[in-house]
Amino acid sequence: MPVVRVKPVSTLRGTIRVPPDKSLTHRALLFAALSDRTVSIERPLDSEDTGATLGVIQASGARVEGELGDRVEVTGVGIRGLRPPMAVDCMNSGTLMRLFAGILVGQPAEKIVLDGDESLRSRPMNRIAKPLREMGAQVWSAPGGTPPLVVTGGAPLRGTTFELEVASAQIKSCLLLAGLHADGETWVKEPAASRDHTERMLRAAGVPLMDGDAGTGVAGPVESLSLPDISIPGDFSSAAPHLVAAALVPGSHVHLESVNLNPARAGLLEVLRRMGAQITVENPREVAGEPCGDLVIEGGELVGTEVAPGEVPSMIDELPLVALLGALARGETEVTGAEELRVKETDRITKVVEALGGIGASITERQDGFRVVGGPQLLGGDIHSAGDHRLAMLGAVAGLVADAGVRIDGFEAVAVSYPDFVADLAAIGGVPE
Repeated sequence: MPVVRVKPVSTLRGTIRVPPDKSLTHRALLFAALSDRTVSIERPLDSEDTGATLGVIQASGARVEGELGDRVEVTGVGIRGLRPPMAVDCMNSGTLMRLFAGILVGQPAEKIVLDGDESLRSRPMNRIAKPLREMGAQVWSAPGGTPPLVVTGGAPLRGTTFELEVASAQIKSCLLLAGLHADGETWVKEPAASRDHTERMLRAAGVPLMDGDAGTGVAGPVESLSLPDISIPGDFSSAAPHLVAAALVPGSHVHLESVNLNPARAGLLEVLRRMGAQITVENPREVAGEPCGDLVIEGGELVGTEVAPGEVPSMIDELPLVALLGALARGETEVTGAEELRVKETDRITKVVEALGGIGASITERQDGFRVVGGPQLLGGDIHSAGDHRLAMLGAVAGLVADAGVRIDGFEAVAVSYPDFVADLAAIGGVPE
């Protein structure tokens, strides 16, 4: 569906179960491939990104049975047993490229080329290539620090302490995975807390990690890991469009089942509460070291808020939706410290400002974020996804509250993370056509 138009609605009501968590699916597949046992993964996300990861571990020697979206069994080859092909296609997945690079440096592999699509080829990879070389790895990017990456495994690695300039779960994960194979301790310290899915899953797989003033560390070399069977909870980033839609449409009452509520990931909940949304967590529990629960949200009048730099890592994928909330809230909403948005699938600061400004929002671009002055309405119109799944979903949610609805061109981009988005939106009363 290259083009979708979403019409305004009077209310949203219903119960849905959002897709399984993409970040956890990537990691579960990769860590299962490195395990010394057969790992059962229930509800792994079926998407283009996770399909790329599944293909990579299969091509690298792991035996895989079952299907994404249902149940997959991965028979691992051990922590140093991967034998990838000479060319690895990461498609559009920056998570796969960065994490697999950290894994590859510890494998006895010949020269391996990690490449991807046009969008992935624009993303910065010197952020991992440079620190990996400091550890002794042989990793090189294209001129300009972008993919393809060339990785030669098997070089002796030494534990190193890193202080990252930006908070990034992907960079941190890459370096900790490389640290599994290094002599001595590898420490990673961030300027703010980023998602800790890798740390939680490594601990679940029996890898002892350290926490201290120097950040998070691992003492290598680690001889084995053994991921237990895992059931993947719902992806908070996929729940976010429905949460924001319900918050924006007065009288709404939406129930989202089994959502990952990792505090390093679910910062949007606090922003929604500050802005006046009514949110309840039901049936709280823990799944594979990750807190999760059912979310109930009701719409109401919203007020503007400020998102400070320290909050950004916990909601980096949801910041476009925060801009939409601000466009219809009373007062002003400002996001700062979000330069990382400029190096996502698109420059999301510029694209969000263009998209929302084009349908009537009062939004101003800043180098590290944006400022939105709330108003009583959005006019509606056209939004182009530019191949970015987050922008496609942003346009759909905006259509629910814009006077003339919103027509989203390039809507097929949602398949990267949420192929059934249209069906789920319709299940709670959205009107896509």
